[in-house]
Amino acid sequence: MIFIVVKFPVKPEHAEEWPEIVREFTEATRAEPGNKWFDWSRSLEDPNEYVLVEAFDDDAAEAHVTSDHFQKATAEGGPMHQALAATPKIISRPIQGEDWEAMGELQVD
Repeated sequence: MIFIVVKFPVKPEHAEEWPEIVREFTEATRAEPGNKWFDWSRSLEDPNEYVLVEAFDDDAAEAHVTSDHFQKATAEGGPMHQALAATPKIISRPIQGEDWEAMGELQVD
């Protein structure tokens, strides 16, 4: 599985509208074959930072970055690009596993 975390620094004037700016991209990505999850969160420390946690089957990540909706979403001058304060930071790694696992150190019955 390819596990990806991306931090998006959003301009303050676009922070509240970010979920709508990325809505079409999010929906299209979630519908891709091989997409395991594509989940947005907002930083508790910085209200202008959104964090994306996503995962793909090993053979699906390339199709994601070459898809029309990815190209449209990341195009220079597009709504996503214009709303960003800086270049996003990314960690992208192949990892073992196929899904989320229960946390061993904190069990709730």
